[in-house]
Amino acid sequence: MSVSDTLADLLAPLNHPLFLLGRDAVTTAELLGFATGAVCVWLCVRASSWNFPVGIANNLFFFALFWSARLYADAALQIVFLLLAAHGWYRWLRGGERHTGRPMGHASPTTLLVLAALLVPATWGLTALLTRAGDSAPFWDALTTALSLAAQWLLNAKQVENWYLWIAADLVYIPLYAAKDLVLTAAVYVLFLALCGVGLRSWHRELTAAARPAAAPAGVPA
Repeated sequence: MSVSDTLADLLAPLNHPLFLLGRDAVTTAELLGFATGAVCVWLCVRASSWNFPVGIANNLFFFALFWSARLYADAALQIVFLLLAAHGWYRWLRGGERHTGRPMGHASPTTLLVLAALLVPATWGLTALLTRAGDSAPFWDALTTALSLAAQWLLNAKQVENWYLWIAADLVYIPLYAAKDLVLTAAVYVLFLALCGVGLRSWHRELTAAARPAAAPAGVPA
């Protein structure tokens, strides 16, 4: 028995259909992925470090879902995200000065240029790899993988630019999952897209408020 078949057998309980949504036979993994994903993004919007443990649970459910759909890059990405979530959780809690909480900020131009420069070769290399592996949507799967990894890196650093990359990835994820008849997953990514817009606005507002000088106490000249 191949590794793929063994893994499919282990994940079978999570991929048992619960009900039909259009042509999508919604499974336990997809339903739990919907719930934990929505909570995770909402916690990111609120800049809460609890987004990381909830995100880890989401990674496990989506791994089961994507493996069964033969979206291998997205499945492998969940394992990478799980490791990055552990890293990000530590950085948010202990990544500031003297191991205090990490403050919100902006990515440097150098960081953004490096990430942009890596996106093209990463997408090209993953496309070639996934084509040989029999992935069902190699280019789009590779592109969203590269965008998501870059976005997660910026999120781990608590940098507001992460939202722009999540938005770009979601705009590809939505039609990709809809084409795969993962209707509920496509719907949750529509929700993610809306929450990313809220998160971008909220983080910008918080950074703007933090940059304003504190008001002088009454009776003290400014």
